Amino acid sequence: MTDGNGLLSARLLVVAFEGWNDAGEAATGAVRALKELLDVDEIAQVDPEVYFDYQFNRPTISTNEDGRRLIEWPSAIMYGPKTPGAAGVPLAEDAQLRVSGTNAGNIYLLLGTEPSRSWKSFAAEILDAALAADVSAVVFLGAMLADVPHTRPISIFVSSDNPQVRAELQVERSNYEGPVGILSVLAEAAEKVGIPTLSIWASVPHYVHNAPSPKAMLALIDKLEEIIDVVIPRGDLVAEAAEWESGIDALAAEDEEMAAYIAQLEQARDTVDSPEASGEAIAQEFERYLRKRGDGRDGRDGQGGWADGRPGPDAPRAP
Repeated sequence: MTDGNGLLSARLLVVAFEGWNDAGEAATGAVRALKELLDVDEIAQVDPEVYFDYQFNRPTISTNEDGRRLIEWPSAIMYGPKTPGAAGVPLAEDAQLRVSGTNAGNIYLLLGTEPSRSWKSFAAEILDAALAADVSAVVFLGAMLADVPHTRPISIFVSSDNPQVRAELQVERSNYEGPVGILSVLAEAAEKVGIPTLSIWASVPHYVHNAPSPKAMLALIDKLEEIIDVVIPRGDLVAEAAEWESGIDALAAEDEEMAAYIAQLEQARDTVDSPEASGEAIAQEFERYLRKRGDGRDGRDGQGGWADGRPGPDAPRAP
């Protein structure tokens, strides 16, 4: 956790986008949870006509509480505290209703859909709004599909391209090279204007990619709370995560192939996490895991993933 003088102890912008960076809706789910718990108002919004292809990101229609039919357009909205700098109420007084801690009044949010076009202009507009709000650091939340078991703790990868942040939090610099999403574009733009950045990514089991993952949302919130020095009520999220895991257990119990595959992932994960694990042991475990696949081959596509499109153990790490 940061101390009161750290880079992440002043005004923070926590960012998540629907789309490529949001497996299991984990990142946007975590920021939406923060939005409900923080006392924030909308302070900036991009013009959707400029950045979105509506045939790709279609608007949606719904009925509001007054019975009116409203169309909601894809966009990106920044929210700021109604009383900037104010400390949150003590947790004991409001355990399920508010984010608390000395830094609670310094949290800004950016929530939206990944734009379809003009990413450089989009990043410049977002950074202008961040600078106008005197944001001192940006925390990006992301989630990716991975070969991980749902029965084990969600893997979290924290990284930063900023040397001060890496030194303060003792985190790594990502060595990923390849295609990126809007988070990486915004991170580079922020660093160029002097705003330090941090990225927190969760690994979501690829075999449940069609459903929201409350367990991954919870893991992101746990790590975010640890880093930005606030206390975030979990509400129903703990129970929802347990139900999510139980539901997948029930599906696996009816599918022998799925159960066997999950058992292989569990064994690989436990080997990596064991205290006696060495680099050689980990490599041997992955080799054995690949040999045990049904066709006797590793089944990969030459790009670090499986031939059926799933990311493999050699797939690049999150940007």
